[in-house]
Amino acid sequence: MNLALIDQLDLLRAQFSGISIPDQVWGELTEGDAGLNALRELRDEGFLNVVEVERSDLFIEILRQLDRGETAAICYAIGQDAELILLDEKEGRRVARDHGLTVTGVIGVLLKGANAGNVDLERELAALREAGFWISDALYSQVLKNAEK
Repeated sequence: MNLALIDQLDLLRAQFSGISIPDQVWGELTEGDAGLNALRELRDEGFLNVVEVERSDLFIEILRQLDRGETAAICYAIGQDAELILLDEKEGRRVARDHGLTVTGVIGVLLKGANAGNVDLERELAALREAGFWISDALYSQVLKNAEK
């Protein structure tokens, strides 16, 4: 959703062959209007594959710590032995790593795009902030510094 808000969904196409998204996450994404048309387009093209994730013992265990969407994403990634999971919330990232998953998020996608020469990182980080994505000043500076290397 955050990439849709800053008109950078093409970065997903450039970096991934497709993305599976639990129906619980799809439900969260479609609660608002912002960026919704672009996300529906990705789904209709088959790039976003909405999948069902059932409530298992692991789902119930993780749900004690996280919301339904993050829980479903982590359970699906574990069940599919996914190479990577896209999460932005700090606690969700911690739980995913505790379960052996490799994690990236919107900033990681932007960094990879910047390294490929496809993104003005400073402009897009500022746009994320304007869209309501919280980035601490320390992380903002660190990301820009790392991108210069």
